[in-house]
Amino acid sequence: MSTFPNSPRLLKGGIVLLDPETAAVQRIISLQYFPDTVTRSLQVQSISADGGGDRSEILRLKGPPVETIKLDAEIDATDQLEFPDQNANAVEVGIHPQLAALEAIVYPSSEQLQSNNALAKSGTLEIIPMQSTLTLFIWSKNRIIPVRLTDFSITEEAFDPNLNPIRAKVSLGMRVLSVNDVGFDAKAGSLYMTYQQQKERLAALSPAGSFANLGIKGIS
Repeated sequence: MSTFPNSPRLLKGGIVLLDPETAAVQRIISLQYFPDTVTRSLQVQSISADGGGDRSEILRLKGPPVETIKLDAEIDATDQLEFPDQNANAVEVGIHPQLAALEAIVYPSSEQLQSNNALAKSGTLEIIPMQSTLTLFIWSKNRIIPVRLTDFSITEEAFDPNLNPIRAKVSLGMRVLSVNDVGFDAKAGSLYMTYQQQKERLAALSPAGSFANLGIKGIS
């Protein structure tokens, strides 16, 4: 806790997992430290004349851009290990629980695996792929984004005497789920629309430029 009573409370980014049917919160995962960078890329969904499209349609958009997000998050149990009486889990298993919570996002549950195995053994011809949770990436109140994890790597950097990891870097790659992916009626769709509308509200706050700033008098 800060020794300065009037210092701002530091928020944490993180991931929230929702039930895809009921939208009930299943787990909240806070990132321990601020990532140094969050990289976002936007792939514009435009109509290309090179691809055989009509040139009169060249300024039209087929939908929202495909947005991807990448970040590196650090997880460290060093501070917890300084007070072993207060942090029994860190002493016993290091940061295994934090890593497992993140890894579980991309695993079907063992119950789902056993259920599908039972269906296969009973002769079921078509087994529906297992449904995962709805994942939200939250980076302040202005960015509550439905995403699908696309890349996931873990670099374990330090270990305790029992070989439990006590420091690691987790690299996450995410693809934003837009209404093109999930439709308007799904919970992910409504969350995406709120995200895009927030972009539009923030864009309206951006200072307006002028032709003078560009060194011209106007467009003729």
